[in-house]
Amino acid sequence: MEENEILTLFKKTEALLEGHFLLTSGRHSNIYFQCAKVLQYPAYNEFLSREISKFFKDYEIDTIIAPAIGGIVVGQEVARQLNKKFIFAEREDKSLTLRRGFSISKNEKVLICEDVVTTGGSVFEVIDIVKQSGAIVSGVGFIVDRSNGKVNFGYPQVSTMKIDAVSYTPDKCELCKSGIKLVKPGSKKIFI
Repeated sequence: MEENEILTLFKKTEALLEGHFLLTSGRHSNIYFQCAKVLQYPAYNEFLSREISKFFKDYEIDTIIAPAIGGIVVGQEVARQLNKKFIFAEREDKSLTLRRGFSISKNEKVLICEDVVTTGGSVFEVIDIVKQSGAIVSGVGFIVDRSNGKVNFGYPQVSTMKIDAVSYTPDKCELCKSGIKLVKPGSKKIFI
């Protein structure tokens, strides 16, 4: 499936929103990818995750990890397709950490999965968790690359769709200047 067909899938499931949005990164944008809306359909999740699984099928991977909450559905499906263990990191005191008894062993080979990447902040946090455990990052796979390939994690990476989505720092946001109401639709609680 081509990227424009994936974009159509996002529109069809109302997973592509237009307006004035506060992103997890703190930046503002006129479009928002609510991946949960497309991933709520198991067939779409299986299809999108398959692109990631196919890319990494020949890599050495012991475990898949995802940042909560957006990456969990993608990571679990990629783990199912690759028949690997799946864990996730979640926020505690504003930092991602392993909880619920999850752990990563020294030299364990870990694939990181995420739903949407704008600046890559959550993925970089998970990379730090993996490295601090003495484990090895096998790569990074995600559904939407809002940076259109500008974010480079330093490991093999793949996305199912790249788009050069406009985003602004809050002090330079054209949407704020136009008086359009700011909305925070994602999972990370940010008060506006």
